[in-house]
Amino acid sequence: MNSPRPRLPKSLNTDPLVLSLVRWLLIIVFVVIGWWIVSKLAAILAPILAALGIAYLLDPVLEKLVARGMSRAMGATLLLVAFLGTVSGVLVLLVPVAIDQIQSFAADLPSMVDRLATWVEGRFDVDVKSHLNAEELQAVMGDAAGPLEHLAKVALGGAFAVLGVLAEFLLVPVFAYYFLLDWPHISGRVIRMVPPRRRERVKDLLGEIDGVVSGWVRGQAIVTTILAILYALVFWIIGVPLAIPIGLLVGALTIIPFVGTFVGAGITAVVLLLDWQGGGMLGAVGATFVVLHLLEAAVLTPKIVGHKVGLSESAALFAVVAGGKLLGFVGILLAVPLAATIAVLLRHAVRYYETTDFFGDESDAVVPVTTAMQVVMMGGAAPAAAEDSAASDADRPSDDPAR
Repeated sequence: MNSPRPRLPKSLNTDPLVLSLVRWLLIIVFVVIGWWIVSKLAAILAPILAALGIAYLLDPVLEKLVARGMSRAMGATLLLVAFLGTVSGVLVLLVPVAIDQIQSFAADLPSMVDRLATWVEGRFDVDVKSHLNAEELQAVMGDAAGPLEHLAKVALGGAFAVLGVLAEFLLVPVFAYYFLLDWPHISGRVIRMVPPRRRERVKDLLGEIDGVVSGWVRGQAIVTTILAILYALVFWIIGVPLAIPIGLLVGALTIIPFVGTFVGAGITAVVLLLDWQGGGMLGAVGATFVVLHLLEAAVLTPKIVGHKVGLSESAALFAVVAGGKLLGFVGILLAVPLAATIAVLLRHAVRYYETTDFFGDESDAVVPVTTAMQVVMMGGAAPAAAEDSAASDADRPSDDPAR
């Protein structure tokens, strides 16, 4: 009688579990190395990534221009000139007005604080002056009025430092122009690096990620820009102090759902209390917040951003904050693309999990009830009912003529 042959152990080179563990270990190692390299090169990569983001946002428009017969170089030049001209024009128009309003408000702040302290002390018998220092508040507002203070310090530090700052700003449009020219070649090279057997799958994933990133970034940029302009314009019309800075800030904060609106309303309320102009102004500002919030929630976000983007505002905000803490400005630039990539991969992972044997299907939820289970659930009532049924069948006359 032949004895059974002993089972040979699997080789480590062919064991699926070992191969899976090694694969995930290599992925983790490459992620850590990539994060370390990016953190070390953050200062160098900042203008390049900013230029890449501009090229990514403008490329769909450039593709439409090229499809209509315009050369790629001409289209890229026109788009960059229009983009930079729009940004520069907005800054030239709004920054001086905002600085002037902040300086004027800072100059009047001591008298505003004194009036507020006198009113509170007369109504509630509370000494507010011991807790509010008008000079300190004025110093804070004065610091807010100097957004070019850093550039001035750099200029005093030496001409080479100024040239370095200007060179970084000039590198952004230059890199953006070349990225726009070579965008099809860049994307083609990235796809060719993928193994042929995985190429179609990776292209589908990249297309889905691109849809999430482009939909969220472009949509939120349009919505926040519209709301910032509307808030600043309405506040300026009704005479709110610091109308332009507060309006732009509130519009930018609307990227945070609900919380941004409430924070903006709180800031505006504090300014109105310091420069009290009556209950009518407070009511007008409150109505402005209600109407524009309803406009954003019911019209702008559903029509422009949509509900099928796949990246929630809270997830994007968390990604931006985490990226800024870890990698600074470079982390902020990379936050939304990485969050969109993770969101898409998680959706595919969940879909794969739902097809596994462990997950099963809906029919697994239906459990057949056996007689033993009936005994347990009915507490003995089932056997008694079965015996009564058997006795009634025995007493029943039979139709068989042989009996």
